[in-house]
Amino acid sequence: MDGVIKRRSLYAIGSCFLLFLLAYNSSTVFYVQVPVPGNSSPEISSFLTENVARKSRKLVSYSTKAKRSSSVIYAVKEETPLVKPNSQLIISRKNPNMVGFSYDSEAYQPRRRKKKKSLVKGDRIDVFSMRMKEFFGSKASNSSCKFRFFMTWISSIESFGERELFAVESLFKAHPNGCLVIMSTSMDSPRGMQVLNPFLEKGLRVTAISPDFMYLFKNTIAQAWIDNLMKGNIEPGEVSLGQNLSNLLRLGLLYKFGGIYLDTDVIVLKSFGKLRNVIGAQTIDVETRNWSRLNNAVMIFDKRHPLLYKFIEEFALTFDGNKWGHNGPYLVSRVVSRVSGRDGYNFTVLPPMAFYPVDWNRIGSLFLGPRNETQSKWLLLKLQQIRSGSLAVHLWNKQSRELEVEEGSIIQHIMSDCCVFCNSYSSKL
Repeated sequence: MDGVIKRRSLYAIGSCFLLFLLAYNSSTVFYVQVPVPGNSSPEISSFLTENVARKSRKLVSYSTKAKRSSSVIYAVKEETPLVKPNSQLIISRKNPNMVGFSYDSEAYQPRRRKKKKSLVKGDRIDVFSMRMKEFFGSKASNSSCKFRFFMTWISSIESFGERELFAVESLFKAHPNGCLVIMSTSMDSPRGMQVLNPFLEKGLRVTAISPDFMYLFKNTIAQAWIDNLMKGNIEPGEVSLGQNLSNLLRLGLLYKFGGIYLDTDVIVLKSFGKLRNVIGAQTIDVETRNWSRLNNAVMIFDKRHPLLYKFIEEFALTFDGNKWGHNGPYLVSRVVSRVSGRDGYNFTVLPPMAFYPVDWNRIGSLFLGPRNETQSKWLLLKLQQIRSGSLAVHLWNKQSRELEVEEGSIIQHIMSDCCVFCNSYSSKL
């Protein structure tokens, strides 16, 4: 009898042990993983994808490793432990125009990649500086790079279309001995250089380089602003952060290197060879004939010009991501109105005719062909006025992007004047 009781006791203990193992395995097979934000500060990796050619704009760019849409992940047990994803910092939860920054720390890489030496900040700065120096040439008198041009591109390669390519054409038609750097993460790629290859085949000097904000703004007040942005201490607001970073980037490029900045929808008509330390007025006061608003789509400045430093300082101290233009055209207008007349600020404000011969709400008139004799006369007079008094024409981006270039229009004549590949342009810019 005692033996039977002992055997039953052993069976009971064994059953309890098996039930315990079954419960333990069940808890490990199905579990919930809640992502935990990383502690490291992210690097600005790109300007993101802003597809301006479509009505529905995609303003967020994520790496493939970080595309985990759910905040709670249900998973089954695997043979190898899950590795923390290459984290992304979303600057604003409320803002649909969000910007993603990826971590570059080894702590978020698989173990097998730890043997590969990663680029530290110093290395990255050296690479950026080296690429810029190699492209422009170490000698200031380099005859093949008489003019330094800069553009920024925050969109995808696919969005770099005929309008942007023609803007590059017009730049080189007026400045065949100029050099152009397109500051862009997307264009700084084999596919991006393939887009630019027709210019290279003609011996024209153009390249795309990814921006390095920490290098460009070192020892300026914007350095702390960028650091706070990457830490998530800056509220980007409702306006695309990529657009606002472009406003800052152009200032840093001119301050660090000196030269000419152009938006990618600016058609160059004439050489800028005689211009130095220049910014253009967008509008003027009808009564006083003084400028009422400046614009930052075209800027020409010497390296380390004090006005550029004031622009950078104003950006960092007064940044507002909820007001369109506050960190761009309105910014340069505010600063210039304060420093005008002060000693040490030598610059010129050109009238609207120089770069903005047609305001944004009338740009469509340049794309229309003649409908009657009266309009034909107006088009001829306006074309003559632009040809004689303007150095460039700003197309105001979205205001004219979907417009067709009609037969006999002012834009068609301008395209004929400024083309490099004169048999390749279409009816839309």
